[in-house]
Amino acid sequence: MTWARRRGPGGGGAARPPRPPPPPPPGGPHAAPAAEKQAVAYTNDLDGWIKESLAIMAEQGIPGTYEGIHRNIMRESSGNPAAINNWDSNAVKGTPSKGLLQVIDPTFQAYHVPGTSTDSYDPVANITAACNYAADRYGSIDNVFGAY
Repeated sequence: MTWARRRGPGGGGAARPPRPPPPPPPGGPHAAPAAEKQAVAYTNDLDGWIKESLAIMAEQGIPGTYEGIHRNIMRESSGNPAAINNWDSNAVKGTPSKGLLQVIDPTFQAYHVPGTSTDSYDPVANITAACNYAADRYGSIDNVFGAY
């Protein structure tokens, strides 16, 4: 036997009240669905550049840690994204080392990470390209303890 309740006029009983609407998603009614990528704001300084680079590296499968990147930046440029070496053998050949991790243009172009700037002085692009190169050559920027 099937039990059914008819609703409306002559339906043999009162209709059920409507169901309440579902609760808003976590974070409020205007929160983005969980599947959407949330934008992250990074500070425009060495700390922010390294953190943004690490996020891109994680997406691309490029190994490296904050400590390894920071150590190499401090040795190569003292944290100056506009640093340029105009005196070493690369500079004599016309390809000076540039930026935070002192990358020469051919290396930057070969190891550029898509989605980052094509300007080798851009801090995030410089870090990610240098870490990509170091990963290919040394396994990780963490394994670099001198000029590379």
